[in-house]
Amino acid sequence: MPKPSVARRALALVPILAVLAACTPREDEGPVEATTPIAADVVEAPAAAPAAASAPAPKAATRPTHPALVVETLDHGTFDLAAHRGGWAVVNFWATWCAPCLKEIPDLNALDARRDDLVVIGLAYEEITPDAMRAFFVEKVRPEYPVAIVDVFHPPADFDVPRGLPFTVLVGPDGAVVHQFLGPVTGAEIEAKISATSVPA
Repeated sequence: MPKPSVARRALALVPILAVLAACTPREDEGPVEATTPIAADVVEAPAAAPAAASAPAPKAATRPTHPALVVETLDHGTFDLAAHRGGWAVVNFWATWCAPCLKEIPDLNALDARRDDLVVIGLAYEEITPDAMRAFFVEKVRPEYPVAIVDVFHPPADFDVPRGLPFTVLVGPDGAVVHQFLGPVTGAEIEAKISATSVPA
């Protein structure tokens, strides 16, 4: 039986090569990124600083179950999360330009005032000066709990970087993260989570 010519074998490979080409992305096409929808009442948080082109991609960080947090507050000195072990702590990431965040503040004020076993700390996740923040408190709304301004490019290392604002972390009496709320949360919802959680002191 005569062997097929080289030309005929080349023609037979054309359909196969076409299929392979269709399965391979073009060089000018970037990778398809999966997007996570953010609720309508959540404001997108500021993006972190872009990595240098020559820097290797960082490995995914593993957050500690018992986060540490020591920050200088605007009017209350130093806030150390470890000093509040034995009670509940509400760590609230917010910003002055975030309308849902501002709506939360009166409720968080009330929660902080009515519970002796709980403390609220507000972390202003934005680029703003202390004087501008104090002026905002006079003109708009003032948290009655400690507030610290955190660097959006170097946020607290032991907490997840907020994907949106407001972002609230509930820390239990043993210092462990109990729950994270993305989006507005009420004092009643926080208290319901506390009631449903059994954490040894």
